Amino acid sequence: MQATAKDTAELRLGSLEELEKLRGELRAAEDPNQTRIIVCHGTGCIANGSAGVTEALKAALAAAGEDIEVMPGIKTTGCHGFCSRGPLVIIKPKNIFYQQVKPGDAEEIVQKTIKAGEMVERLLYKHPQTGETIETTEDIPFYAGQERVVLANIGQIDPTKIEDALRAGAYAGVAKALTNMEPKQVIEAVINSGLRGRGGAGFPTGIKWNLAAKHEGGQKYVLCNADEGDPGAFMDRSVMEGDPHAVVEGMIIGGYAIGADTGYVYVRAEYPLAIKHLEKALKDARAYGLLGENILGSGFNFDIRINRGAGAFVCGEETALMRSVEGKVGEPVPRPPYPSDKGLFGKPSVLNNVETWANVSRILDKGADWFAGLGTEKSKGTKVFALVGKVNNVGLVEVPMGIKLREIVMEIGGGVPGSDHFKAVQTGGPSGGCLPWQDADLPVDFDSLIAAGSMMGSGGMIVMDDRDCMVDVAKYFLGFLEEESCGKCFPCRLGVPRLRETLNRFSKGEGTVEDIDDLYSLAEAIKAGSLCALGGTAPNAVLSTLRYFRDEYEAHILEHRCPAGVCKDLITYSIDPEVCTGCRACARACPQNAITGEKKKPHTIDESLCIRCGMCFESCKFGAVQVQ
Repeated sequence: MQATAKDTAELRLGSLEELEKLRGELRAAEDPNQTRIIVCHGTGCIANGSAGVTEALKAALAAAGEDIEVMPGIKTTGCHGFCSRGPLVIIKPKNIFYQQVKPGDAEEIVQKTIKAGEMVERLLYKHPQTGETIETTEDIPFYAGQERVVLANIGQIDPTKIEDALRAGAYAGVAKALTNMEPKQVIEAVINSGLRGRGGAGFPTGIKWNLAAKHEGGQKYVLCNADEGDPGAFMDRSVMEGDPHAVVEGMIIGGYAIGADTGYVYVRAEYPLAIKHLEKALKDARAYGLLGENILGSGFNFDIRINRGAGAFVCGEETALMRSVEGKVGEPVPRPPYPSDKGLFGKPSVLNNVETWANVSRILDKGADWFAGLGTEKSKGTKVFALVGKVNNVGLVEVPMGIKLREIVMEIGGGVPGSDHFKAVQTGGPSGGCLPWQDADLPVDFDSLIAAGSMMGSGGMIVMDDRDCMVDVAKYFLGFLEEESCGKCFPCRLGVPRLRETLNRFSKGEGTVEDIDDLYSLAEAIKAGSLCALGGTAPNAVLSTLRYFRDEYEAHILEHRCPAGVCKDLITYSIDPEVCTGCRACARACPQNAITGEKKKPHTIDESLCIRCGMCFESCKFGAVQVQ
């Protein structure tokens, strides 16, 4: 059974039995053994042209006529995670994985794979280290090392069709909660699961809910923090784009548990596709009686509104977010009182992020014991990370808590490209810390990362190699936080710029070892005195790089040298005449015409003209350009 738009508008599920009957009909209508074509339509793949690939595949299928039967035609889904390989096309039921597909490949895919059952070899994945060709999704190390809970349906369902979500099990958790559990039992299940907030702080979710539930009667609210502001992070965006019903379902369960009838999703305005899919999910859920009044005939009323954020990083802090929803300036306020006592519009409120809400629906469906069996003793479940930077396999990964950094970067991530070495990984976004290769066997969980000088954060993970300067990295994150600070409290408003100014001097070879001691003192003052977590965690990048890479700081100050060759004031470029072939690639790349020499003879760089842009270094294929 595939409901049309008209059917959906008229159909309202009045009970658990009606929901399960519909789910059974939807599942029975789909033959799992029939050929299906799935195309990734996450933001990354769309940017790389997946919409054109879809249209080309449709045209190729139409041209093939009755010779080929594909069900349900072509399915477009959310992000499959393997962003660096998009656009992605998956052929079911064998899970054939085609990467970097172009519209011109469509006819060959249809004729060779769909019609003849053969592989298009050039579109298959090749292992970056071994060169091995791999045909199916489950055999690719990027996917094989993951354990998908939150991302389980993403890449499998069409996020714009509630029927697809229902077929995959959506709203089973809501049905269980509303028909078989009291609100107190729902909270106990979340507590017993060990779920901790995935937004950064890691506070136990069930305990937060219980604090709000203790306020009997009166208006209450639940909120979803979808204001994902970390540079390089796209976990929450991908969940909203690829499985919006998981977020909606989790919020309904949370509303029932604490006694709230209204929810708000605070989402970045820069996420148009996520907003579009959320709006469609809310509309369809209301039409099916899964959202709004008398959900599934239970007597429980709950609805959700969307608020668009203007991109202020500080609005990721819960009190600032709530002020923004109220139409006020997005600034944090002192706590206590905590939002569970006095939050949105002065009423008891619970705020969790996108990933947390998506976990709730899974916990209610599969049980607290199932979730508690994943991860570590104090960090249960899985965590979604945006794995980016100097790594072969860039993308979205979900792994069990407690996995080692080495496994994420070297196995799932495929290691560092080329001959460079894995130097460090920054976790937790701009408020996190940089951990060295020597800590590659560190378990990735809440407590281990904090003890190492970093944090889980919302799930950003940036890999760095030998060509990354840790002084420059710390300076970059401080610059971001300085720009995003609301300026309400003195420690953050004045202290963060002072930290950045000190590092700026270091990058020019100025300063003394005593200045490093001053950095520690200032960092501790900022942490102790800031009003919110933005200021309180701002020094983490400085403190962690000082802890693990102090030699780089001292090289800048004492030797007036940048070991990574990044800080322009401390480097010079030269050409080794013994290696230079006179190919003139560097001369063509130089924007200042600072490189001279005859063809097929060694070249030289005029230091008076060089602006240290590094174009000569990047363009030389023979290693003749040296950085000193």
